[in-house]
Amino acid sequence: MKTNQREHIALITGANSGIGLALTRRLLSENWQVVALNRSDFPADDSFIQDHLRNGWLRAYKVTDLTDYGSLRPSLEEIKGKEQRIDILFNNAGGGSSELSYSRQGREKHYELLTVVPYIILMELKGLLNNGRFKTVINTSSQVFRFTKEFTIDNLEHPKTFRKMFGPYATSKLALSLWTQAAAPQLAKEDIKIRSVDPGINNTLRKGKDSGLTAWFELFMKFFSSPPTHGANLLYEGAFGKHRNETGVFLLKNRIADLKFTEHAQRVLEKVSEIYSHEFIGGSVQANG
Repeated sequence: MKTNQREHIALITGANSGIGLALTRRLLSENWQVVALNRSDFPADDSFIQDHLRNGWLRAYKVTDLTDYGSLRPSLEEIKGKEQRIDILFNNAGGGSSELSYSRQGREKHYELLTVVPYIILMELKGLLNNGRFKTVINTSSQVFRFTKEFTIDNLEHPKTFRKMFGPYATSKLALSLWTQAAAPQLAKEDIKIRSVDPGINNTLRKGKDSGLTAWFELFMKFFSSPPTHGANLLYEGAFGKHRNETGVFLLKNRIADLKFTEHAQRVLEKVSEIYSHEFIGGSVQANG
């Protein structure tokens, strides 16, 4: 998708490393403008990225902690105040933890970061999307939830047990894809399309940072997985490829795949919507759980 002018604008969360950085580089190289919402700075030694930061085609907004509404709210307000429109939103920011922990609002942190926050970002930036051309949302999901054997809303918020990768991380990614499916019909009334995409297995390991992966999988990822450009290309195809006119679908290896536990999809949507309305907009912050 080449353009002569930088007339298209993408917003990418988690754009400063891994898949998000690879996607940022690809879009900038194809004459897009990129708006980034990151917890950390872009690499200082990446001359391509730094050049685009200087000339304004890449605009970075900082958020200290995506799971803390007190931190997230002003960052989103700044974006709404400074940006005119967004053509496509890539809800890509992620992360895993090796132990059970909770957000400031009192919910399990994977669920807050991977399920709830992408919904908040979508709802807060929907006005900018409505001003854009493609009006498309791509949520980065994961096929790891195919190993999920049970699913309840209560267990999402306050898990009774914890497993690396296959516990809260997997169920939170499933919940993301479920609300993506459930939200599609209502968003379609505003001509907004939304899809969740599995970016495959990519080597996104960062030295000194907890990956949240099991030891054997971290070893596999280090030596046998694809570079982050692979995942970035799948997100790109999910946005602009053969399924660009579909909405609500989950894409696995660039094909539409079935989801598990779809009977819970509407309830997941209702729950994240309730959190957004009562806590994010309402501004109430519960004590730590």
